[in-house]
Amino acid sequence: MTVTLRKIDENNFLDAFHLKLKKEQEEFVSHPIRSLAQAYVYRSQCQPFGVYHDDEMVGYVMVIYDYDVPEYDVWHMMIDESQQGKGYGRAAMQRVLEYIAAKPFGGSNRVALTCSQANAPALALYKALGFRPTGVVDDDEIELALTL
Repeated sequence: MTVTLRKIDENNFLDAFHLKLKKEQEEFVSHPIRSLAQAYVYRSQCQPFGVYHDDEMVGYVMVIYDYDVPEYDVWHMMIDESQQGKGYGRAAMQRVLEYIAAKPFGGSNRVALTCSQANAPALALYKALGFRPTGVVDDDEIELALTL
């Protein structure tokens, strides 16, 4: 299976708008339209990606660098409802970690993300990739972190 990340730009941003989650997942991840607006606001420290299987966008993920901490954060990871269960999420996260390891925005070996405690499939994926709870909880979301 070939999964790649491609930067979201003027050629593919509309594809991201067509991505959909299962109804019960919509509370867990912001829609790509909102995410791309955030990426624009934080453009000096943020990179949105389309997750591609061959030439089809099957998901979306955003990486942001927090200069204050410093650390990399994974924002808004999602795989389209029709493409879930095929391993694209795991492969996309592996590509994200490879991207972060190159330190595109600055030095840090820490990668953090937040996840709803009710989102069992996502939590299982992140933990399988080595992310561990940090003890930080905000409402129903927990922070997980990984050291590269």
